[in-house]
Amino acid sequence: MSLSRRAALGFGLGGAGILAAGPRAGAQTPDTPRRGGHLRLAGFAGSTADTLDPARMSAVNDFVRGKSFYDGLVALDDTMAPRPGLAERLDTDDFRTWHITLRRDVCFHDGAPLTASDVVYSLNRHKDPAIASHQRIVAMEMRDIRATGPLTVEIGLVGPNVDFPAILGMDNFAIIRDGTKDFSTANGTGPFICTGFQPGIRTTGRRNPEYWGQPAWLETIDLIAISDDMARHDALLSGDVDIIASANPRLVRLLRARRFGIMESPVGTYTDLAIRLDQSPGHSADFVMGMKYLFNREQVRDSVFLGFARIANDHPIPPEDPYFAADLPQRVYDPDRARFHLKRAGLGSGELALFCSPAALASVDIAVLLQYAAQRAAGLDLGIRRMPVDGYWSQYWMRTPMSFGNTNARPSVDMTFALSFFSRATMNESRWRNPRFDALLLQARGERDDAVRRRIYHDMQAMVRDGSGVCIPAFTTSLDAFDPKVRGLRPNRAGQLMGYGFTRWVWLDGGGVSP
Repeated sequence: MSLSRRAALGFGLGGAGILAAGPRAGAQTPDTPRRGGHLRLAGFAGSTADTLDPARMSAVNDFVRGKSFYDGLVALDDTMAPRPGLAERLDTDDFRTWHITLRRDVCFHDGAPLTASDVVYSLNRHKDPAIASHQRIVAMEMRDIRATGPLTVEIGLVGPNVDFPAILGMDNFAIIRDGTKDFSTANGTGPFICTGFQPGIRTTGRRNPEYWGQPAWLETIDLIAISDDMARHDALLSGDVDIIASANPRLVRLLRARRFGIMESPVGTYTDLAIRLDQSPGHSADFVMGMKYLFNREQVRDSVFLGFARIANDHPIPPEDPYFAADLPQRVYDPDRARFHLKRAGLGSGELALFCSPAALASVDIAVLLQYAAQRAAGLDLGIRRMPVDGYWSQYWMRTPMSFGNTNARPSVDMTFALSFFSRATMNESRWRNPRFDALLLQARGERDDAVRRRIYHDMQAMVRDGSGVCIPAFTTSLDAFDPKVRGLRPNRAGQLMGYGFTRWVWLDGGGVSP
């Protein structure tokens, strides 16, 4: 998206956006979308914390539900660039005050028309601490949110931000009806209507016949969670489900031999070890640096992900990002340096707990490699604590001195840094505090010269790499496995399952009547 003095994200009703391929003239082929059919997805994580509240969504199945039942003001395309959503237009003169024009004739699932008051309510509620929004720190940058007409909204930011449209495209900022407090069901404007929701068990939906945008091809959807890796793959192999998230790299060859499809999406998602700097042993900079040198990144890529990953450098910007700092020296596995730093840390004897879970992709396997490297290089005793999926994010992640996390791709470098490394960020996993980093983040938001922004982001990557307590060994390639009758899937930089929005675009070959 090009931004000028009179910056505008303009959405004609003809519209840009991600569209499924339309029907072709002549005979039907497997690539011709067909309307109808029932699709079943098995995600890898579900718990009683599952939610239909966009503000609190955090897991894979949460985001799939969100993309199915709700819309945002802005949508992100396959490359994570802002595209039309519920807003027809975003205008600004200074990147600080944004004027939003909503689409006409959009209705919620209960029949109520979309108005500016719905937008004001949806965005403002993120600021309320009682809501426990995962984007509260971002929402606080929206100083004033007010309706200026039935279909127009003005948002005044604390400071200029050229990436603000991308922020509005984040799933948590989906629009709900003014005054909504009950999330036992979903009342959104999305392409599917929620017909059932049992947290941690099952979610069902049917096609919204009055959807304002490109209608979904599927008639009904059924979303479940199977945390056990083998059980999830067995469900696909046996025909109990049509698509599974997070296919195991070790089973890709088997699945392909059985003629199942594998969708590979190189994404900015990473599994990391977060060492809290405000607790022992993380308050020792030598301990943190020693742990970073213990990561054998090639081994993580080749043995854990079987090549379906790219090596990372302890900062969160992936190599395919245009702002990636390619000239930063690559940190490598160095047992001698690890031993030197760990010895200087002055740790006593005794076991150090390392918390992991299947909830954080591949963290159990990475923990085993790290445990072996620590014992061999420095005689360091790391005790692996493998925790169940249910409750891991709320009870162990970021609450213990060392825990593994899993972070999804963000729509911009600004969001990547703001959500996980800004001093006041709620998901600042290592509790890293750096005033200069915070100042650079704010400076980059208002910088219109791309070359200057590039230099700022370069310095910020170096600061995270060398100063934070987060160890990032690799960026994953998302693997989704599916029955060959599922058509229309394609890679997406936003993450697995087409950035969680696959239900909007896929169809079933032979699953229904051709439109």
